[in-house]
Amino acid sequence: MTESNPRPFVQLFTDGACSGNPGPGGWAYVLRHPASNTEKEGSGGDRETTNNQMELMAVISGLLALTRPSEVEVVTDSVYVAKGSQEWMPNWKRNGWRRKEGKSWKPVKNLELWQQIDELLSKHQVRFTVVKGHSGHPENERCDELAVAATKAFQ
Repeated sequence: MTESNPRPFVQLFTDGACSGNPGPGGWAYVLRHPASNTEKEGSGGDRETTNNQMELMAVISGLLALTRPSEVEVVTDSVYVAKGSQEWMPNWKRNGWRRKEGKSWKPVKNLELWQQIDELLSKHQVRFTVVKGHSGHPENERCDELAVAATKAFQ
């Protein structure tokens, strides 16, 4: 983007939930554009999923909701999502989307979701902030509420 048309800054708050692991699960996001003080919420779920898959789907769905390349702060309580996106993914890609387990190579778990995140991250300037879950963080609590409600639709 040019200086006269900078990327808009948005905050993407995300959470995933699962009743059983695997089991019915839900994801949710709150997308905030501070400059206009507007917010958008989204949620969904699946009948048979895992908590990690729902955490990933929350980020994917929030990034898909953006209509143009943006500067994004993803606020999540998932160390798995944050570390996977920032630290682990470059090595997975370098190693053909494989990870070392002991002395052998194993495919990356949730590969299709990670590849979708990789594609979406290439369109935006993204940084991750990890917050402690269930600690009173208002947006994280809202996402948890929405994700749990989405989970109940599949129970």
